[in-house]
Amino acid sequence: MKSLKAQHNPIAESSYELEILNGIELTSFREKMDQIGLFPLKPVDLKIFQINMGKMCNQVCKHCHVDAGPDRKEIMTRETLEYCLDIIRQNSFHTVDLTGGAPEMNPNFRWFVESVRKIDPNCTIIVRCNLTIILANPKFHDLPDFFKNNKVEVVSSLPYFTAMKTDSQRGEGVFEKSIKALKMLNEVGYGDASSGLILNLVYNPSGAFLPASQGELEVEFKKKLRDRCGIVFNSLFTITNLPISRFLEYLIRSENFDAYMEKLVDSFNPSAAMGVMCRDTISVGWDGYLYDCDFNQMLDLKVDSVNSVHVKDWNGKALAQRNIVLGNHCYGCTAGAGSSCGGATA
Repeated sequence: MKSLKAQHNPIAESSYELEILNGIELTSFREKMDQIGLFPLKPVDLKIFQINMGKMCNQVCKHCHVDAGPDRKEIMTRETLEYCLDIIRQNSFHTVDLTGGAPEMNPNFRWFVESVRKIDPNCTIIVRCNLTIILANPKFHDLPDFFKNNKVEVVSSLPYFTAMKTDSQRGEGVFEKSIKALKMLNEVGYGDASSGLILNLVYNPSGAFLPASQGELEVEFKKKLRDRCGIVFNSLFTITNLPISRFLEYLIRSENFDAYMEKLVDSFNPSAAMGVMCRDTISVGWDGYLYDCDFNQMLDLKVDSVNSVHVKDWNGKALAQRNIVLGNHCYGCTAGAGSSCGGATA
């Protein structure tokens, strides 16, 4: 493989497939999928409705593919959320997955969660909570009770069970605040296997390498957090960092880009490719546009469906028949044990 060294151009990332690179000599992801009979890649079922409620966040994490932060003003409007509710009424999604930024910072967050719960009492509602938001402002201190009352499943990033590694990725003092927030969630029943209140943690590698075994990391995280902090949780999800946004900038700045991309390509797993999350998920951007996944959303690679590219034009039949938009960044979801918003896939 020749050098994959990038000439970084942030403007070019709007149509990004790693074609911003010079001197590429690698099998494109489309070709790789064609070799195993998965191109064009088609949906299998629309089960998960994922909604980015805005890019505003109280943290600025180094690995964040959303480029979220306190200075981001993009927030999903009430009107767009109403369109989302109409879609939820018309479909049988088993999961509504709320992301950000910090989704809780959307002023309509609680109203929306309560509305979804009224529409479908049995639907799984996931909130991707960064934990520190619970302590960021007194108006968020009751979030654990709100989550419990609405039977919300909480998924939270915790890079490691030590302060040094967590703070290096997510900011000074984040580990201590995260532990306090986890204890607040534990106090209302989250993480207790008998409560039915699900608390899952997410592990992202802190550098240019693939996650270790999800099962082995889960055992280690549970023991360390229980013994050191008295924290319990249900499952650990390992997610591979995709070469986009802030993590791409880190790879280029640290001169790890070539090696990381080669690692992703060499670790391509056909079994993981079969189970990529875009096959049963639709991702909605803060402005209502539709994407095959959260990563494509950040690259502005909208769904390939002429009749349904925005929530106001939702056409479930057309979306079920679409070709999923692929790029070389997709190698991140198919390397090793695979990666999705729900962790390993193979």
